[in-house]
Amino acid sequence: MDFTGQHIVVTGGSTGIGLVTAQLLAKRGAQVSLIARRKDVLDEEAGKIGANAAGFAADVGEKDQLDAAIDAAAAHFGPVHGLFANAGLTGGFTPAVAFDPAVFERTIRVNLTSVFWAIQKVLPPMIEARKGAILVTGSMSSKRGMAMNPAYVSSKHGVLGLTRAIAVEMAPLGIRANCVIPGFIRTEALDRIPAEQKGKIEQRIPMRHMGTCEELAEVAAFLLSDAASHVTGQDWAVDGGVLESIEV
Repeated sequence: MDFTGQHIVVTGGSTGIGLVTAQLLAKRGAQVSLIARRKDVLDEEAGKIGANAAGFAADVGEKDQLDAAIDAAAAHFGPVHGLFANAGLTGGFTPAVAFDPAVFERTIRVNLTSVFWAIQKVLPPMIEARKGAILVTGSMSSKRGMAMNPAYVSSKHGVLGLTRAIAVEMAPLGIRANCVIPGFIRTEALDRIPAEQKGKIEQRIPMRHMGTCEELAEVAAFLLSDAASHVTGQDWAVDGGVLESIEV
């Protein structure tokens, strides 16, 4: 998985899965553009990675900002060869009958619509080159229902459908699109929950432990790489067996 000479854009790239994946891609030779809202955090993390990384601040839920960030990234590192559309919101847990319509719309906008915007933005140079890789972060909620969060579940089902649609349309042009499905991955959010609750979660995982961002990043890097040149339209779970378990 050598990314030398390739420019990869990572949204949600300032923390967690996005940042760790960006670090791995840069280590393997990629020029990585990180997109997230907080410029100070982006600048700090890109600086740690080195000359192969740069940060471009944008709220991906605002099309003008997202377009400007991708344009700036292309001006800095050249045409985009790969996109990891990873930014997302959790949506908030509320019964459907009382769910705030504004929260629903914002969650769909960030988790689904912005992914379409980003894909649409990076496709032209990929089509011209007849090569490119798109990876979208889905969720176990891309595959299953979940009570109390209709916005998140709808958005994550949507990105899986979007990935499949792009994969089929773009396959004759040499452009691949896949969806990575994180299970319970140790991030800052999960690390903040009480130990007792964490233990209950781990008991639901057939492998009996949460995954790490590094484990997910390895799969993300594979799907973005030429090593996965005949893989497209797939949803790839990194979940310790949760989705295949009857215990859930």
